[in-house]
Amino acid sequence: MKKKAIVSLADSNYYPLLTELINSIKRFQESNEIAICILDAGLSDEQKKELSNKVDEIKSAEWDIEVAESKIKGREWLKSQVSRAFLPKYFPKYEKYMWIDCDAWVNDWKSVELHFKACDQGKLGITQTIGPGYKITSKVNWIFGKLALIKSQNFKHAIKSNISLDKARKLAFAPHINIGVFSLEKNSSSWNSWQQNLKQTLKGGEIFGSEQLAMNMSVYIDNVETEFLPLNCNWITSNLLPKFDEQNNTFVEPYLPNNKIGIMHLAAGIWKDNKDMRLNKEIKIDIKTLKGTVVNKSLRFSN
Repeated sequence: MKKKAIVSLADSNYYPLLTELINSIKRFQESNEIAICILDAGLSDEQKKELSNKVDEIKSAEWDIEVAESKIKGREWLKSQVSRAFLPKYFPKYEKYMWIDCDAWVNDWKSVELHFKACDQGKLGITQTIGPGYKITSKVNWIFGKLALIKSQNFKHAIKSNISLDKARKLAFAPHINIGVFSLEKNSSSWNSWQQNLKQTLKGGEIFGSEQLAMNMSVYIDNVETEFLPLNCNWITSNLLPKFDEQNNTFVEPYLPNNKIGIMHLAAGIWKDNKDMRLNKEIKIDIKTLKGTVVNKSLRFSN
């Protein structure tokens, strides 16, 4: 029986991205030993029928934490902001889980192996969104002299979610953690920390982004044991574009030693002419190569 699972979630609009993620996983022979499980946040019956031939399990996402209808406003897809904190409930027969957002895809299997190794002994395997080439980690508005208003993502979201000022300050300049890719063991205590923080963020703030703020609280306030993985294990393209290695036909980090991108993540989208690459595969952008030339490419997965 398979003991490890890669889990993702999608609605009908993101179904093409989900299929690309699945195809990017299944092209590796090692994936035969890993289950692929999907949370349904609004897939059509036809899409679920197609998926059933490609994945091990499909479960409907639920409101695992009660949320006021005034916040939901009919947007049932926002269940995606809650359910990933409860993966052992949905898929209980696995020992380890790796979550990958459906707008990401696997370019190098080593990143998958690292995530499953990282969560040994109850640790959280995850990547901080900071590394070589990141020129801004937090935004501030300078008012007068040394006085400034903090506008870091963690601090801003914490204040909006009515998190105490003491906790918000602890988050203010901590490197932001994106939960689009992470790993946890079934019996890790991190699940409980995350769920309790999520109850707090959902109660005080907006639904969107609540689970990410909750995880940042677990890491930087609750101090859950964390294995911080290299940036290429969750390469967020909107933060820093990769380069392209024409000789090996693959995307790599833009700075030496130009490590191969492990997981390409299109979080926040890649935009051109007001069109998002996540929703339009025809969108291409200029990417620098290791040889110093420029190629026009999509960052989405292609067979």
